[in-house]
Amino acid sequence: MFTPEVVQVIPHENYIVEVLFQDGKIVHYDVSHLLEKGVFKKLKDKDFYMSRCTVMNHTLAWDTSGEYNPTNCIDIAPDMLYSIQ
Repeated sequence: MFTPEVVQVIPHENYIVEVLFQDGKIVHYDVSHLLEKGVFKKLKDKDFYMSRCTVMNHTLAWDTSGEYNPTNCIDIAPDMLYSIQ
């Protein structure tokens, strides 16, 4: 069974994140629809959104602790990201 794995993310100022997968697929994920929801409200802080965007748990994530601790992050399910056309 194929499990998508994110290898690189590139955040852009307009809340679009380029997400690169291990098989070469690239998707553009628009985070803006999440900015008013629960833990994602932290992403409204543009500095946090840009500087903490990373790959954790093999997917797009934001490091909430500043210590690159995979249990302290906001992440997006990699299979959902991979399904974006």
